[in-house]
Amino acid sequence: MKANIRAPAVAGMFYPVAPAELRRMIEGFMAAAKPGPHPKAIIAPHAGYIYSGPVAASVYKRINPAGISRVVLVGPSHRVPLRGLAASGFSAWRTPLGDVPVEQPQLIPVNDAAHALEHSLEVQLPFLQTVLGEFTLLPLVAGEASAEEVAEVLGKCWGGAETLIVISSDLSHYENYKTARDMDTATAKAIIALNPRGLDYDNACGFVPIAGLLHVAKQKGMRAELVDLRSSGDTAGPRDSVVGYGAFAVI
Repeated sequence: MKANIRAPAVAGMFYPVAPAELRRMIEGFMAAAKPGPHPKAIIAPHAGYIYSGPVAASVYKRINPAGISRVVLVGPSHRVPLRGLAASGFSAWRTPLGDVPVEQPQLIPVNDAAHALEHSLEVQLPFLQTVLGEFTLLPLVAGEASAEEVAEVLGKCWGGAETLIVISSDLSHYENYKTARDMDTATAKAIIALNPRGLDYDNACGFVPIAGLLHVAKQKGMRAELVDLRSSGDTAGPRDSVVGYGAFAVI
């Protein structure tokens, strides 16, 4: 029986297609990052690696891979309109670093069209493969949903110490450098305060899954910590029109 594998959609665009080059790039980002307390959940950006890779690495550096065998990965659906969340029916997801087996979802609708070309989840995988090695993946894309609806799904998938929750989101989009900085600082304050009311599509494309995570974190008495806050104007782009990136650890 032929395996049903999701092929990478943005390799060679968002990140290098050559495995050695990809691994070298990620390891370079990780080497420049600082360790910190191990999180249960992280929020990481999902742009092209030259822009957001250093910010993503700052929170991936926090992860202690010992004992982690499962990742629940949630990001926004940029291409396919959705109500609620959608799981993947693929048996594995492929990147230049290899195949990641997919956990078959329970009680979450499958929509492979929503996953086929979506970059918000895919760009997290090479980081996860580099940090964790082998693991199983539960990939979910989020459309229109309340914080409570996402929180209910996350609660059912939460697991124990073996499970890492990863929320994929960029922050402000295409503002000038100062405006973006002000917007992203306000967004970071809302996330640290576990306040999803401070979020919307204008300041975080993944605000729906972030809001769900914050709802769960508040219920469980957890805290959110800002690890890094930069924009494409700080990493590899001009400053007249930037995209904001934040990295957060939920502990």
